[in-house]
Amino acid sequence: METKIPPPLVTLVFGMSIYFSREMFPAIEIQYSLYLGIFLLLSGFFILVSAVRLFRKDETTVNPLSPEQATKLVTDGIFKYSRNPMYLGMATVLSSIAVFFNLLGGIILIALFCAYITKFQIIPEERAMRDLFSHDFEQYIKSTRRWI
Repeated sequence: METKIPPPLVTLVFGMSIYFSREMFPAIEIQYSLYLGIFLLLSGFFILVSAVRLFRKDETTVNPLSPEQATKLVTDGIFKYSRNPMYLGMATVLSSIAVFFNLLGGIILIALFCAYITKFQIIPEERAMRDLFSHDFEQYIKSTRRWI
């Protein structure tokens, strides 16, 4: 793996960055931001929990720092729509933080979060999945997008 920083910790750092950088960006008010923020927060947690439950059900590793320990390629449930729903859920939670505290800065930082996670987490995980599940993984990436 190219990174040894757990993605939840990366998410926490980006979430705190969104919050603490709010003075650096102009405040943008959007109508119904409370409802949108709550919707994004709940959606993000739903996506995360759905993905983790499928990994647990299929008895494969949830540890993103050791993808080579995977015992099964999970492609059903929420994994039909995204190859990386856990990271999608994390980005959605970050979106809720942005709506609540720092919309403009949040958009920028979420884009950086997605770029970071793609380069240092997803691409190395995909290499491990290719090694473990070769043909099945190649078929999966043809039918399912990386993020959404």
